[in-house]
Amino acid sequence: MGRLDGKYALITGGNSGIGLETARQFLAEGATVAITGRSELKLLEIKREYGDIATFLSDAGDISQQSSLAAALQEQWPRLDILYINAGDVTHKPLETWDEQAYDRLMNTNLKGPFFLIKALLPMLSNPSSVIVCGSVSARIGLPQSSAYAASKAALLSLARTLSAELHPRGIRVNGLSPGPTETPALNKLSGGENEEKLRDDIRALVPVGRLGTPYELAKAAVFLASDESSFVVGTDLLVDGGVGNL
Repeated sequence: MGRLDGKYALITGGNSGIGLETARQFLAEGATVAITGRSELKLLEIKREYGDIATFLSDAGDISQQSSLAAALQEQWPRLDILYINAGDVTHKPLETWDEQAYDRLMNTNLKGPFFLIKALLPMLSNPSSVIVCGSVSARIGLPQSSAYAASKAALLSLARTLSAELHPRGIRVNGLSPGPTETPALNKLSGGENEEKLRDDIRALVPVGRLGTPYELAKAAVFLASDESSFVVGTDLLVDGGVGNL
């Protein structure tokens, strides 16, 4: 018997890295799984490899697409038991190189989009259900070049706390899952090619246990938060970060 038997789970940004590995683990635990992504080609590849995963082409930073995604999901599923907000813009760069367009794109993806997706999916969320938002240990530390990214994740984690207070009477738990430095394709996109190797070295040096995390480790933490095992976990931020945030 799987830990997520009979549950319906949506993972945004599920076409690579932590999101894709979480989809695999959710499937292994018995869930019915859907993922979103911006790359139609990647979604088609995943559909060919994992026929049991439903796929939706959707940009987490396009606010109008959030209600469209909710409507499409409602046509296929009777309810939603697990929502994992995993899609994110991980851009890191010096303050003086930011412009308003890049800032807005990051904030739309990391904060505004998730806010309106949760709102759009609210009628589908069951009692009980689990909403997981992907935070970051960067919200707790002062990593250079992470200013906009860290601010967006701090705001998203605050949203998890306040929405938990608002929604727990409906049986909806909202929690944060905050990775530390993790070996994923997103790690290669942090700086857009500018000073990338130095930034990666700086990030590795932050980890007290001396290595990067793996998508598998984050996915297993997501399974816990999604399952009934975490029914007493409400409005918290689970750090899976190799000690970065506490040591």
